[in-house]
Amino acid sequence: MFMSVIIFLYMPLVILVAYSFNAGRTMAWEGFSLHWYSELFFSTRSERLWMSFRNSAVVALTSATVSTIIGTLGAIGLYWYKFRCKKAIQVATYIPMLVPEIIIGVSLMMLFVRISLPLSLITVFIAHITFNIPFVLLVVMARLESFDYTIIEAAHDLGASEVKALTKVILPVAFPGIISAFLIAVTLSLEDFVITFFVAGPGASTLPLYIHSTITRSNPDVPTMLINALSLVVIAGTVVLALLSRNVVKYMFQSK
Repeated sequence: MFMSVIIFLYMPLVILVAYSFNAGRTMAWEGFSLHWYSELFFSTRSERLWMSFRNSAVVALTSATVSTIIGTLGAIGLYWYKFRCKKAIQVATYIPMLVPEIIIGVSLMMLFVRISLPLSLITVFIAHITFNIPFVLLVVMARLESFDYTIIEAAHDLGASEVKALTKVILPVAFPGIISAFLIAVTLSLEDFVITFFVAGPGASTLPLYIHSTITRSNPDVPTMLINALSLVVIAGTVVLALLSRNVVKYMFQSK
């Protein structure tokens, strides 16, 4: 039963990868070919596709970095410090995870219009930070749950300041959770369509928006097989990034 679920889960990816090597333009198999990879890397037809991919990559990496910094500091503050309205703030930070994306997208669009901020990659960047922070908070706080607070007290007894305790004790221990939160934020940003659809302006097309418009309008200049080829490149890059981050975290803990 479990293997059936795994096969069902990965079968669409296998089909996508297989048809990226199809010589034809349709789902009818016409033979093995690297034609679409040649088109992807060397043809002018793929310029807009690569531009959309670049927009997605820039927004994903920058928004994930900012949301990881804010979310990590917020998680540390919420977990260790006591202040008024702490519970209310915790609940408020998790609400965006429960609200449907279409509601968040429409509300952010209305906010940007109200403050006269033109829809662009900047608004996409802000929107992605907004929905990424709760996920970062959740992951980092889960890591901090297993942390022994007496280590912080020992550091303070030895003369460590708040900043020293943060940089030398708390952050190294929370680092695996921080890396995991960053990768989740990058993934959520790369694949987001609904929120981005409402907050992106002209010339701010991300990869999901471009793929959607290409498929729904049946653009003859960008065949589906070309998108399949790019998808394989993205999948391979994601796997490499995940393996590298895993090895970095493993090396850091072995070297301590």
